Amino acid sequence: MLKRTRTLLGSLAVAAVMSLAPTAGGALADTYWQCVPFARLISGIQIFGDARTWWQQAIGKYDVGFQPKAGAVLCFKPTERMRLGHVAVVSEVLTDRIVQITHANWSPIEGSRGKVEKDVTLVDVSPEGNWSEVKVWYDPSRDLGGSTYQTYGFIYQDAKAKIMASSGLSSAENTAIAMAQSAASQMASAVRPGSGPLSLLSQAADSTDRIAALIAKAARGDGGN
Repeated sequence: MLKRTRTLLGSLAVAAVMSLAPTAGGALADTYWQCVPFARLISGIQIFGDARTWWQQAIGKYDVGFQPKAGAVLCFKPTERMRLGHVAVVSEVLTDRIVQITHANWSPIEGSRGKVEKDVTLVDVSPEGNWSEVKVWYDPSRDLGGSTYQTYGFIYQDAKAKIMASSGLSSAENTAIAMAQSAASQMASAVRPGSGPLSLLSQAADSTDRIAALIAKAARGDGGN
């Protein structure tokens, strides 16, 4: 069986802060990763707009093709259920028909969407072997999903994109840590100290380094399933 690696949770920052004070008044909107900004972040390929537009935008700006390379972005064609398309970044080429990808907002993880999945399996099932039809790891089934997806092809990094992507997931993790620190500080300043569960927020604001360490540990997958 094709096996996935650990999943990075895209909403670590807000989830960590909210878990400190589940009864706090008011609400923080849970944040999550969309596939496009995440792919842009870790590939360095500077294309904007819906995923379904990336292929046409890339032509003439980046090299494109039909064979996977590490760092390339695979563009999925839209479907009835996925009308905006999808983009995923190739993290490793395993064989001529199997790669690992890193992408966001695909599988529901623990019932929620907007998560990041790192180094999960994608298989070329096209008759021609040109990656025009693929199957993708689907976390709830712990295996390749039952659906077959059509793709446009791969957008390859240029030198500038490779430099921009050099920090890759580290940048994403640092962003999550900064979000947690900022959210803890802002929420703590808005409540009265010593008021039951809300006092935990003040403690969190005074201990943001510990919060950051916990998030970084979770993002690395230490002690995860």
